[in-house]
Amino acid sequence: MLTVILAIVIVILLTIGIVWVIDKFVPKNFKPILHILLWAIIAFLGYQTFMSVYGEIKFNQLKVKRYHLAIEKLKDIRDAELAYKQVNGKFTDNFDALVSFIDTAKFTITQRRDSTIIDEEMTKRFGGVTMTKDIVIIDTLGYVPVKDSLFGADTRYKTMMNVPVGKPGAKFELKAGLLDNIPVFEASVDKAILLDGEDKNLIAKEKQVVSVDGVNGPRLTVGSMDEVKTIGNWPKNYSTEQ
Repeated sequence: MLTVILAIVIVILLTIGIVWVIDKFVPKNFKPILHILLWAIIAFLGYQTFMSVYGEIKFNQLKVKRYHLAIEKLKDIRDAELAYKQVNGKFTDNFDALVSFIDTAKFTITQRRDSTIIDEEMTKRFGGVTMTKDIVIIDTLGYVPVKDSLFGADTRYKTMMNVPVGKPGAKFELKAGLLDNIPVFEASVDKAILLDGEDKNLIAKEKQVVSVDGVNGPRLTVGSMDEVKTIGNWPKNYSTEQ
């Protein structure tokens, strides 16, 4: 966009120069018409310059708002996936299974306590001399519904697969699997979907962002299929938590 602005500024300066030349060398009876025409061109180019700058400012403001809404959904997906793994030992790539899990599953509440018991094998080995060993006993205290722990009375988890802004009807992409035998998952959406309806050149530029205070790459993502992590690829200025 900087190149476009510089080009427009140069054209404006050239037009002003032409106005000066006309004022010096063109016959008086032609000057009023040419002046009006050239100043109209200057006004138009000035407007185009302003709109180029203002348009990108408005785009960035809209981008932040849309990213924020999408990030809140991705955090819900992340929390649901972590709960699913805690109970099932793996992640899922199926939103229906994730919603059903939240509706029905329960966390087990346990308590760990230390205890000492007779070590029968060592006691026999030492000819009947009583030997003891320390153990950890895990007591089950009860169960808590996953839904209550994560969302309380809020039912927003039922629509967490839906992209909240941008292209109508779009859904987040959800993947799950193993990386070196470690469960991993990834939920993401293409930036072009979030920014649907906006200037295509600005969208293309946004998909190429590499910045410490921007969302790098072409997608907004939480988790990863290429490394073991459950954080998002957005910086702190887009969310109060990762």
